Amino acid sequence: MLLWSCGGNNEWTVNGRIEGAEGQTMVLEGSENGRWLILDSVPINDAGQFTAHHKAAGYPDIYRLRLGDKTLYFPIDSIETVTVVTKADAFDHEYTLSGSESAELLMNVDKRVMDAVAKHGASSLPADTMLKRELGSMLLGNPSGIVSYYIINKQIQGVPLFNPGDKSDLKVIGAVANAFNEFRPNDPRTAYLKRLFLRNRVSSTMDTIEAKEIDIIDIDLIDNTGARRTLVDVAGKNRVVLLNFTAYTAEFSPALNVELNKLYERYKDSGLEIYQIGFDGDEYQWRQSAKNLPWVTVYNSAADGEKYLMSYNVGAVPCSFIIKDGTVLERVTDPTKLGSAVSRLF
Repeated sequence: MLLWSCGGNNEWTVNGRIEGAEGQTMVLEGSENGRWLILDSVPINDAGQFTAHHKAAGYPDIYRLRLGDKTLYFPIDSIETVTVVTKADAFDHEYTLSGSESAELLMNVDKRVMDAVAKHGASSLPADTMLKRELGSMLLGNPSGIVSYYIINKQIQGVPLFNPGDKSDLKVIGAVANAFNEFRPNDPRTAYLKRLFLRNRVSSTMDTIEAKEIDIIDIDLIDNTGARRTLVDVAGKNRVVLLNFTAYTAEFSPALNVELNKLYERYKDSGLEIYQIGFDGDEYQWRQSAKNLPWVTVYNSAADGEKYLMSYNVGAVPCSFIIKDGTVLERVTDPTKLGSAVSRLF
């Protein structure tokens, strides 16, 4: 489980190792208005290692590395370091990305798509409802994230995976457009997403994007009093819900709960509820801590497994999601940003 983290410069880094590419030169590219532009040439040393730096854009973005005729995509949220490990002859399909949640998520997205292509062929993907459902679950964790933008714009042999002309696909596109519109109004992609959604919407009588596009994935667990509490029920009774994945016995827990209590006291009368899931190994210790908290506290036991962590694509705690009117709007992994994320909704 990860603790809070921070950084301190104004550039991001991509590095790694490419077996079989010793002594070659790779190209780093960025996109602008749909065109890929060369940002830098990247030498690969005799050990197959490389490092490249670039000034942070001020907003999340997708970049790519090009080796010969093969390309590998990776996301940058801010000023992190992303690490790539692959082979020259399998550069674009057998690789690992690490260094950020977005990098690992994008890698999982591409691997899931490549697996579907290998099993059913590229032509079947636009009608692959199971694939789209899985990608939608990945997107649900952070609809305003750069990987969500990547998912809804991904094309397979020139055919969009999410077709804006399809009503179901357009709902997913609308959820991303709405999240960008609310949380990233100055992002250069926001205007494009709004146009894409509104241009393909059947009804032309409305000129604003509505939020009811991606519903929450339900969670059904027992609270500290022994009562069964579902996330859907809590979200249905409260305008805003802060869904928090945590561990009460972790070192960060006391400070996190202090921040949550400040938010709860400030906004509970305005419609805020907190639905907090404890992933502690000792249920008795969890119960002793949970009984003193004023919000909804439920316990994920060993028998419950990791299904809820997987449903929300949570790889480390603490991790929180902001839910408004039954729709997930934002994923927050930095507890210091919870206050600003919640306050925007009141």
